[in-house]
Amino acid sequence: MRTSRGPGLLILCSTFLAAAANGISLVALPWLVLERTGSAGSAAVVAAAATFPLLAATLIAGTAVDFLGRRRVAMLADALSALSVAAIPILAMTAGMEILNTAVLAALAAFGAFFDPAGMTARRSMLPEAAERAGWTLDQSNSVYEATFNLAYITGPGIGGMLIATVGAVNTMWVTAAAFCLAILAMAALRLPGTGRPPPEEQPEGVVSGMLEGLRFVWHNKVLRTLGLIDLAVTGLYLPMESVLFPKYFSDRDEPAQLGWVLMALSIGGLVGALSWAVLSRIASRRNTVLTATMTFGVASIVIGFLPPLPVILVLSAIVGLVYGPIGPIYNSVMQTRTPPQLRGRVLGVMTSMAYAAGPVGFMLAGPLVDRFGLTAAFLALAVPITMLAAVCPWIPALRELDDSCESGATTAS
Repeated sequence: MRTSRGPGLLILCSTFLAAAANGISLVALPWLVLERTGSAGSAAVVAAAATFPLLAATLIAGTAVDFLGRRRVAMLADALSALSVAAIPILAMTAGMEILNTAVLAALAAFGAFFDPAGMTARRSMLPEAAERAGWTLDQSNSVYEATFNLAYITGPGIGGMLIATVGAVNTMWVTAAAFCLAILAMAALRLPGTGRPPPEEQPEGVVSGMLEGLRFVWHNKVLRTLGLIDLAVTGLYLPMESVLFPKYFSDRDEPAQLGWVLMALSIGGLVGALSWAVLSRIASRRNTVLTATMTFGVASIVIGFLPPLPVILVLSAIVGLVYGPIGPIYNSVMQTRTPPQLRGRVLGVMTSMAYAAGPVGFMLAGPLVDRFGLTAAFLALAVPITMLAAVCPWIPALRELDDSCESGATTAS
């Protein structure tokens, strides 16, 4: 087969556009809520609404990818996400700003969030075929993919912060919808074997049976199970910081651009860290990289919790992104090498759903903590458990197998 980077570049382009759209929403939605209510609790409700559907959506998305085909699901998911964000300015123009209360914004956030995982799962499940066509290794393709994702979160929140300051949070959603539409066009141009609808014998029998098959596979592979549980804990504790605590802090100071800078610092660090894994993967231990990233994340979050000056927050955010950048490529490579191709969508769906499973709980705790005890107490309540988890990780047996080679589809007995 002739080597071609075209399919890989189209997947990366679509990934960048869709992730940038979500990055803009990450800033604009909580800002819109805080602008209208001033309540961290209300912002937490909307953030939780955007996260709660992810648990079920990612499970369904994985089965949909293995049933309908990867390219088709990516396009459909982005179309529905575009509709959900465009609804905000449309409602504001037709029914007035009064209709954009917490309940309506939470419903729209939930609607959009339900389809985001399908697009992400579909694109990630195409990477092994795109890597083979381009002549890349899995570590290289996953490294570039995660770097692209982080680059989108550099530009997305930054654009979101600038747009809020110039045209307002409502009109910012038009840009978000346009980015989703461009992501659809990139997928429409993709031609790559394995991205269409699978043959009947490889399709899941049904939605429920497909989800259960993915769950069983992950649970009986102790490496995937352990990575999923760690990701569940860390993501559940981190997401409220990004979507509630930071927006509340900078909203109180009326500094939307500075919120964008912090999220950009995280993503710049993540971009460099993810790209570095393409080289470091040849010499560095996966296990040691995971342990270092988790501990650094916890300690840095504790320091940020004391709300030091903005330059210190920016530096710490960049460090967190840098050390955590290789984690995405590592997790992706482990999943891809331990999962048969016909199960890839379902396993990716299960692993992604585990990452978001604790998010709603964290959001619902974060809002009341801020309103009652203040930002520092809320930051510490989330950061200290991450540090405690990091202290336990060196003694988890399954993590010692991260550096073992494993053939595709092999399982490790529990």
